[in-house]
Amino acid sequence: MRCVPAVVSGLLLRETGMRRRLRPGPLLLLLGVALCLFYQTFNVAWNRLQGGHRQPAPRVPGPVLSGVEEDSRRLISALDALQLQVLPVSESEAPRPRALVLTGQHVITDTEVQLYVRVLQQMGYEVQLSRYAETSSLLRPKQGVSRLSLMLCLSSSETSCLRRVPFAQLKTHQRVNLLPQMMKAFSDAGGGLCHMFTHAALTGSKIPMSRYSCASNQDQGFSRAASLTKPMTSSQTTGAVAHVYILVTSLHPLTTFLHDIIVLLTNGERGQPSRWENLRPEVFGYPASYRDMIGHIKRIIGDVLQAAESTYQKDQTIKRCLLCYQLLTFTLLLKTPLTPTIIQVDTDWTFSALNDKTFDQKITKDLMIEDVLHFLLNSETLLSSVIKAVPKVGDDFTRSVGVSLSEDNRLLLLQFYQQMKSPEPFHLLHLNTTLCSSSVHPRTVDDLFFKTACYHELQHNLRKAESLASVGHTQQRSKEKAMCVDPHLRQIYTDPPLAMTPPFDPRVKEYHVEVPFDTVMVRIRPEPFNSKCHVHLDELHGPSMANLPIGLGQSSISILVLDGGESAAVMTIYTLHVFRESRPSLPMFGDHVMCSFTQECSLLVQPAHSCGLEPFNKSLSPPVPCSSGDKPGRWVVPCLSCLDSRTCDWREIVWQPDNCYYPLVDRLQLQNCMADRKLLFIGDSTNRGMMYFLMERVNSSLEDWEKAHDTLVYSNLNAGRTLISYSYYPQFWLEANQRPTFTESLEKLLDRSRPLLNSRHTVLVVGGVQWLNTNHLRAIREALNRKGLKNILVVVKSLGMGFHLLVDGVRSLKLSEIQDLYIENQNLISTAKKYGFEVIDTFSITMGRYKEFLQGKCACHFHEVEKRASSKTSSDLSTKVKGTRSTRAGHNTVMAWDQGLGSKVLSYKVKGPVNQVYSEILLSRLCPATKT
Repeated sequence: MRCVPAVVSGLLLRETGMRRRLRPGPLLLLLGVALCLFYQTFNVAWNRLQGGHRQPAPRVPGPVLSGVEEDSRRLISALDALQLQVLPVSESEAPRPRALVLTGQHVITDTEVQLYVRVLQQMGYEVQLSRYAETSSLLRPKQGVSRLSLMLCLSSSETSCLRRVPFAQLKTHQRVNLLPQMMKAFSDAGGGLCHMFTHAALTGSKIPMSRYSCASNQDQGFSRAASLTKPMTSSQTTGAVAHVYILVTSLHPLTTFLHDIIVLLTNGERGQPSRWENLRPEVFGYPASYRDMIGHIKRIIGDVLQAAESTYQKDQTIKRCLLCYQLLTFTLLLKTPLTPTIIQVDTDWTFSALNDKTFDQKITKDLMIEDVLHFLLNSETLLSSVIKAVPKVGDDFTRSVGVSLSEDNRLLLLQFYQQMKSPEPFHLLHLNTTLCSSSVHPRTVDDLFFKTACYHELQHNLRKAESLASVGHTQQRSKEKAMCVDPHLRQIYTDPPLAMTPPFDPRVKEYHVEVPFDTVMVRIRPEPFNSKCHVHLDELHGPSMANLPIGLGQSSISILVLDGGESAAVMTIYTLHVFRESRPSLPMFGDHVMCSFTQECSLLVQPAHSCGLEPFNKSLSPPVPCSSGDKPGRWVVPCLSCLDSRTCDWREIVWQPDNCYYPLVDRLQLQNCMADRKLLFIGDSTNRGMMYFLMERVNSSLEDWEKAHDTLVYSNLNAGRTLISYSYYPQFWLEANQRPTFTESLEKLLDRSRPLLNSRHTVLVVGGVQWLNTNHLRAIREALNRKGLKNILVVVKSLGMGFHLLVDGVRSLKLSEIQDLYIENQNLISTAKKYGFEVIDTFSITMGRYKEFLQGKCACHFHEVEKRASSKTSSDLSTKVKGTRSTRAGHNTVMAWDQGLGSKVLSYKVKGPVNQVYSEILLSRLCPATKT
C-alpha cells in the first residue's frame, strides 16, 4: 500500500496551494486510487483463501490515512446499520401523506403547478391546491398544520406562508419549502443584508460581496430579491453574468447543494442553460484560470451562506424547521480573474435571463424543480415517530461513531447519507477536501456530515476512474445514448396556457381543450423526457415548436415523438383535440337595437373609416335587387346596446349591402338555372369552397368531396344536366421552375371541360385568397379570345382576409401590408369590370369577420366540410360522378363510383356562415331574378 500516501499527498498539495511544475494529471490520479483499491481487495481475498486471518496493513509513516480510513468505515457502517434497524412504516400501515400547494398568482393550468401535482401524486401524496394560506381549509386557525406532511409555497404566496405557518410547531416529518432565516437574510425590504454586514463588522469577518445600502429600509416585509448593487446585465459589463442555483436543506448544520445547471449571459445576449461540466473556459474570458474561477464561485457563495447562518443562528424569534428547505439564485458578475462579484440574491429559482418566447424559462425551471422533489422526497425514509419506537438505535449509533447526536440530527444525517448516495444533479457546495484527509476524530455533527461527504466523494472518484478505464464499453454506451429510450413527453408548453382534459400525464396520449373565441393562435412546444427523442408537430418534418392558428370549432394538433437515430421512426403520437368557441352571443328576448360594422377595431384595414359597432340606420327607400356582386355593405346584428358587443345575438348577423339586396335563389330555380350549363372553377381552396357549396345547393346534398389540390371533373350533376370542373392554382408545393403558369392551368382546364359553348351557358369562376392580380385578368381575356370563348360569363372572386397571424410555416402580413391589400382589391375590381367580368367582393365581407376563420394555417378558410352519414344507398345518389383527376405527381387516376351497391354511403355538409354569404351572392349573380 505504499502507493496510497503518494496519491493522498498529491491531493493535499493541491488543496494547500503548493504547486509543482510537474504533477500527475487527474486521470492518472484517479487510476492510481483505483489500483490501490484493487490491491487491497486482492490482498484480503488472498488471505481468506489461505485460511488465515487478515493481518493489519502496514502503517505508513504518519497517522494521516489510517485514521481517516477507520473513521469513514465506522461511520458508514453505523449509518447502514441505522438504516436497516429503523425501517419506515409499511405502506399499508402508514397514512397517505398530504401535500398542500399554495399557487399564489399561478393559474391551475400553469405547468409548474401541474408538475407539482403530477410528481407528488406519483410519490403517493394526496395533493390539495389553494391560492393562499388564508383560503386553505387545511390551515384553519383551530386545526393548524398537523394534517400536512408537505407544504409548498409558490412565488407570490410566500408572505402568506410566513404569516400563517407556525414554524415553531412543525413536527419532525413536516416539510415547507421556506427557511425563514434565509428569507430574512436575503430580503431586500427586511433589512437582512444590512444586519448581516453589521454582524460581520462586529465579529471582524468579511462578507465577500458588494456592500448593501440599507439606510432607507423600514418595511419589515419580505421581497423576492436582495440587490447588492444597481441592476446589471452582461451588456453593461466586460465580463459574463452567471446565475447559480442553490438548494439549502438545513441550517444547523448548514447543508447546501449546487444544481448542475448554470445560466450564463455573455455579450449582451439571452442566457443559455448549461451543465457545469460542459462549460468551456473561454466562456469566462480567462482560459488559464477556469478551474480556479469555478472554485472561487463555490467558495464565495458558501461564505455568504455561512455568514447568513451565523447571523441568525441565535435569533430566538425564528424557530427551527427540521426538514424545511430554501431555493436561492445567486447572480454573479464574472468581470476579472478570480474575483467574481455577487450582485443579486433571489429567494427562489429565477430564470428571467432565459428566453420566455421559446419556453426556456418554464422548461428549465420545471426540470430543476422536479430534480428537487425527487432529491428531497425520495430520501424521506425515516419518521421521528419510528425513531422514538426504537430508542436502542440511537445508543448503538453513538457507541459506533463516538458522537452523541440528538434525534433531529440523527434524522438529518441519515437523510444526508441517502441524498449523497445518488446526488446527481446536485453537488455539495462547501465540501473542503482538506478535511477529508484529516486524522482528527469526528466530535461534532458537522464533522460527521463532512466525513459522510468525503466518503461519497471518494466513491464518486473511484466510479469515475472505473468508467474511464472501461474503454471497451464506450461504443456500446454511445450507441445506447443515441437512442430514444423513453419516447414520452415531459410536458406540453403552450402560450396561452391550455387547460387540458385530462390534466397532462406523459402516459396519456389524447387530450381535449376548449379555448374562447378571442384565442386565435397558440404557441406550442412539446418537451420530451429524452433529449435523443425528436418531436415534430403535425407531420414528420414539422417544426418542434410553432405558432399554430386555432380555427372556430373543432381542430386537432398532432405531436409526433420520433427516434433520433437514422430510422427516424414514429414511436409515440400525442393528439390535442381543440374546440374554439364561437363569438359569445346573447339571445334577444326583448327590446333591441340594430347595430352595424365594417371592420374590427383590433384590425384597422381602413384607418380613415370607423370601426366596431355603431347604430344602423336602415334606408327608407324601397329595397331593390343589387346589380352587381361587389356592392359596398356592412354586417348588421341585433344588440341590447351598440356599446357592448357581448350584448349582441351573433346568430342573427346578416350581410347588408347598401341600398339593395341579393335575392335568395331557391333550389328549384337554381336547378333550372343550372340546366345545360358548365361551370369551371380555377383557384385555391377558398374558390373550391364556393364550388362545393354550389354543388350542395344544386343537389340538396353533397355526396362527394375531397380536399383536392389538382384537377377534378364532376360530369353528372343536377340529374346529368350540369358539369362542374375544378383546377387548383397556384401549385405552391412545386419548385418555382416546375409550376405550371396560370395560362397553362387555365387552358388545360378549358380543354378538359370541352365541348364548351361560347355563351353564358359556360361560366368561369376564378379567384383565391391573395394571389390574384390584374395580370391574371388580362391573361384570362387573352386565353378566352384564343379559344373562341370571349362571350362566356367570367366571375372574379376578389381577394380575402388571411395570413394576418404570425404563424410558422406560412407567410405573415404586417398591418400595413393588409391595408395595401384593400387598395389592391379595389384595383382588381375596377379592372375586372373594365373587361366585362362579374365580381364577388369577398374582401369587404371577410374584413370585418377576420377572426372567424376555420381550420387551416393561412387563417383564410371561412368554410369547412362536415362528414355525415347518409340514409341513401349508392343506387339512389343524385350525383353519380365518373371522371379523372391529375395528382400532384402528374399522373391521371380514374375516379369511379359503384352504382349498384346497396350499402349506406357518406354525405357531406359545407359549413361556414361567411362562406355561405358570398357563395349565395355568387348564385344570385349566376341566376338573377327575372323582372316581372
